[in-house]
Amino acid sequence: MLEKADFLKSEHYRNRELSWLSFNERVLNEARDKSIPLFERLKFLSITASNLDEFFMIRVASLKDMVHAKYTKKDIAGLTASEQLDVILTATHELVNLQYSTYNRSLIPALKQQGMKVVTEHEKLSKEQKAFVDRYFEEDIYPVLTPMAVDSSRPFPLIRNKTLNIAALVRKKESGGELEFATVQVPGVLSRIVELPVAGEGRKLILLEEIIERNMHKLFLNYDIVCAYPFRIMRNADLTIEEDEAADLLKEIEKQLKKRQWGEAIRLEVAARCDKRLLKILEDELGIEEQNIYPIEGPLDLTVLMKVYGLEGFEHLKAAKYTPQQVPQLPPGCAIFDEVRRGDILLHHPYQTFEPVVNFIRQAARDPEVLAIKQTLYRVSGNSPIIAALAQAAENGKQVTVLVELKARFDEENN
Repeated sequence: MLEKADFLKSEHYRNRELSWLSFNERVLNEARDKSIPLFERLKFLSITASNLDEFFMIRVASLKDMVHAKYTKKDIAGLTASEQLDVILTATHELVNLQYSTYNRSLIPALKQQGMKVVTEHEKLSKEQKAFVDRYFEEDIYPVLTPMAVDSSRPFPLIRNKTLNIAALVRKKESGGELEFATVQVPGVLSRIVELPVAGEGRKLILLEEIIERNMHKLFLNYDIVCAYPFRIMRNADLTIEEDEAADLLKEIEKQLKKRQWGEAIRLEVAARCDKRLLKILEDELGIEEQNIYPIEGPLDLTVLMKVYGLEGFEHLKAAKYTPQQVPQLPPGCAIFDEVRRGDILLHHPYQTFEPVVNFIRQAARDPEVLAIKQTLYRVSGNSPIIAALAQAAENGKQVTVLVELKARFDEENN
């Protein structure tokens, strides 16, 4: 039998960050499982990428803050913040390599077998497809691009957190002078997945950044494009809010949200084949250490696979959509207050439909007997039917009080 003192020893515990990485590896294992429908595997891989982004912006960022503050206290597993960062970065590089090995060696060949090809290099497009993407660039992409060059009179631009960008080395045509750095952000307002016209059966996709890279010369007319590669950075997005000292918590959170775009760059993803001169500029300007640079063999930001999952026409490669069950005691169109008077009703989500909850608020908003509605909301969507019903209740003269969690992670702006 272990004595109580044994449980104070660090060897009995696992660092929480490494434990989280193990969890994300288990999600990745779902993407590698060939018994799972192909498009579900794409979705799982997308989820691992989204998870990793949040992990860096919050957990890794928090550890970096501790290192900057010279905080040396060990965690329960016996690791200082600096030691945690070392083991995390090693584990993360291995995880990213496994993500892209899964994508390149397993998922892409499987998609090709199912009649979908992803064009990874714009140079491989057919003559007709090149004409198609060039026309699409000029009509739809070009108007929303803001190319920026850096020289003695123009400083290095703000690279926004999580945005996909294309960096280039350019040289003025007439002078043939020194190499200059230029960049353009891949617009988030356009779909990153572009379907190409094909002759015959099958479907072909190309990513938006490939089309922009192909047409970079149209953005910098007075320059020759020496090379161009995509890159993406992750910034410290861990909000530091002194609630006791904040006169207005809402305004304080709004202020901190704006600071997220200026947070310390803590991770750089860049195409594995990126020119070393270009990479050195990014490394120096962003203040990124070498161990925080991730050379990527494939498309940056695999959350794009969720868009691929959403494509129509591949339902046989997806799990059947789950339809939440009706609540037997609350059939559609019933008077919910009458049903509640008959006895307690247990709702089991997500297995049962959430619609009775929305209908409950809607009916309360219209019921002349209801004087007030008071409830708690943790996360709300941009077009929440609950919010709409509460607004209607307020318009109908009812007292509406809602406790909202302003600090719900990454839903602060919505809330």
